[in-house]
Amino acid sequence: MSKIKVAIIGCGTIASSSHIKAYMANPDAEIKYFCDLIKEKADKAVIDNSCGEAIDDYRIILNDPEIEAVSICTPNHVHASISIDCLRAGKNVLCEKPAARTYAEALEMQKVQHETGLVLNIGVVNRFNTEVNLIKKMIADGDLGELYHVYVSFRSHRSIPGLGGAFTTKSIAGGGALIDWGVHFLDIVMYCAGDPLPKTVSGQAYSKLGVDIPNYSYLNMWSGPPNFTGTYDVDDFVTAMIRTQGPTISLNGAWAQNIGVNEMYIDFIGDKAGIRLQYGKGFKVYNAKDGVLLETTPSTRPVDMFQCEIDAFLDCIRTGEKLPSHIDTVILSSQIIQGIYDSSDLNREIAF
Repeated sequence: MSKIKVAIIGCGTIASSSHIKAYMANPDAEIKYFCDLIKEKADKAVIDNSCGEAIDDYRIILNDPEIEAVSICTPNHVHASISIDCLRAGKNVLCEKPAARTYAEALEMQKVQHETGLVLNIGVVNRFNTEVNLIKKMIADGDLGELYHVYVSFRSHRSIPGLGGAFTTKSIAGGGALIDWGVHFLDIVMYCAGDPLPKTVSGQAYSKLGVDIPNYSYLNMWSGPPNFTGTYDVDDFVTAMIRTQGPTISLNGAWAQNIGVNEMYIDFIGDKAGIRLQYGKGFKVYNAKDGVLLETTPSTRPVDMFQCEIDAFLDCIRTGEKLPSHIDTVILSSQIIQGIYDSSDLNREIAF
């Protein structure tokens, strides 16, 4: 069987640290193109991986009938347009999270996927995480009883990325802490809870600590350094309450807050047991039996979830299997995020 020829569009951090490595480790994949508007990044990818051709125009990929699979690892503002162009050109797509800046853009992506019948998966990589899948199974098996509420905390002291750059410019990123970090946490919740349809959302997003860029105090800045003449018009703190056809969900998230404690966890609260998942780490189960309170820490064999994601993407191109990361399920998170932002802007609850 011939190898699936792949193109990488966007050669920044997520591509070089995860996507490219995973394709290189898959014997069924062959990377033909590395594409980036900053051609030096594409050139470096070619040198680092000893394969492929460096280009700065993704239309070359669209016009190459050999390309079957594309990873889109660009800034958020072109996720929708590039995904749609690739689908219409006959390419299967894995687009990094979030699906798009807005729910409307995500809906257009879904519409074109339905029209073409090709693969459109979103990079919600936690759906390929061992601990997350074990929690999902425990919930489905009834180990928690009725899952009636989930609490989410993704809060950091001073962690605004690249202040004044693409991450903090709404027209590029679509939002701040919620769309960047919150999308992962909300997606874990939705996945583990069986992707229940949202009913209402009430939320508030704040843009407070990063607004005065020159006077923002921090210890380090990922995706930095700050651009003191740049833009900061996104949220650095968000809070929300979501009602679904399953559990209620509440969250507090912050890129930056005046509390010097980082909290990155999800609490799944059932009437028989509860689980606290530390993001990117393990989890604990709390329950009671025969009058005794119990605390259990399951241990699992670690796997590379990015490798699992890429392997599954390539497999589904040949098998037609619909993955949990398909746009049809992931779009629910886009709907909820849009609802939170709309609720904040309109100062009222949003009903779906």
